[in-house]
Amino acid sequence: MNKAPTFGHSGFLMESPAALQQNASRRGPALAAGLLWLAAGLSVGYWVLQFLGRSAVTPVVAVATTPPPPDSMAVARTLGAVPVAAVGAAPVPTAPPRYVLLGVVSTGTDGGAALIAVDSQPPRPYRVGAALDGGLVLQAVTRRTVRLGPSLDAPASMELSLPEKATAPS
Repeated sequence: MNKAPTFGHSGFLMESPAALQQNASRRGPALAAGLLWLAAGLSVGYWVLQFLGRSAVTPVVAVATTPPPPDSMAVARTLGAVPVAAVGAAPVPTAPPRYVLLGVVSTGTDGGAALIAVDSQPPRPYRVGAALDGGLVLQAVTRRTVRLGPSLDAPASMELSLPEKATAPS
């Protein structure tokens, strides 16, 4: 028996409790379907925005800055330059002012590296066997000196030693 719908005094449709229960059993699948459609729509919207939001890759230009000039005395102290009394040895030809030894790292008899400034340029590290400007090769590194020559096996043509540490008057 179908009854005509009744309206309450506020003008809204009033349903019987049995009709409300029957409608509640239909709401579950409808709610699940609505949530699935909402998720599908949001997913499509996300990917559309991802596709439209892409722009051409622009390379970032690196700004070249010149580093401050190194403090050669601080580098020498860091690498272990300490004043040592000169032992009476055979005179060794002194290096021309073109090469300045600022620090050494000795790793045994045939290894190591030296921090050498060439022609008043900023100092660069050189390993044993590396070629310096001017056709010289770093042949050997000791605790306070390095030997340079035309090749690794040739006799040394010059020897550089660390500058003496300046002591402040007391």
